[in-house]
Amino acid sequence: MRKLSMEELNRLTVNEFKQSEKIAVIVVLENIRSAYNVGSVFRTADAFLLEAIFICGYTCTPPHKEIKKTALGAEDTVTWKHFDNTNLAIQELQESGYKIYAVEQARGSTMLNKLQYKTGDKVAVIFGNEVTGVEQSTIQQCAGCIEIPQLGMKHSLNIATAAGVVLWEIVRNVLPQSSETGLVTEL
Repeated sequence: MRKLSMEELNRLTVNEFKQSEKIAVIVVLENIRSAYNVGSVFRTADAFLLEAIFICGYTCTPPHKEIKKTALGAEDTVTWKHFDNTNLAIQELQESGYKIYAVEQARGSTMLNKLQYKTGDKVAVIFGNEVTGVEQSTIQQCAGCIEIPQLGMKHSLNIATAAGVVLWEIVRNVLPQSSETGLVTEL
């Protein structure tokens, strides 16, 4: 085993990334306080070739030095849009045929490992404030809540960590699989 070189990673240029077909997942960030968390979500959205990020409320937007520090350029590759409030983002998502989930611990939530949807479904996932989570009024507009199974004493994850876990679980279910190994073979 050896580490891959930069050339072997076959990274896309910014222009190639913007023109490539995206996975039909939109991340919605509702009132995220930390610009570092926002930057980290940009980087995750770039890594998984997601369609866009919808930034809502007082969540900061690019250009921002703290976003830039953690996004490492992903703020330039990932499509994003700001909404004054989450209701406006939800309205646009619904009009575009997205199934919308809040990532939240809630009565009747679906554990992430039990989430079922069809390949080709357009999915939006809402991540909430670091302290208060997703607003109840937002949850009421969603198709459901996704909950990350947690076994320890702390029953919360940093939003950037939660986004990585949830988004990978959604994306891995739509990637082509090798029938022999179960490993992702290509995008």
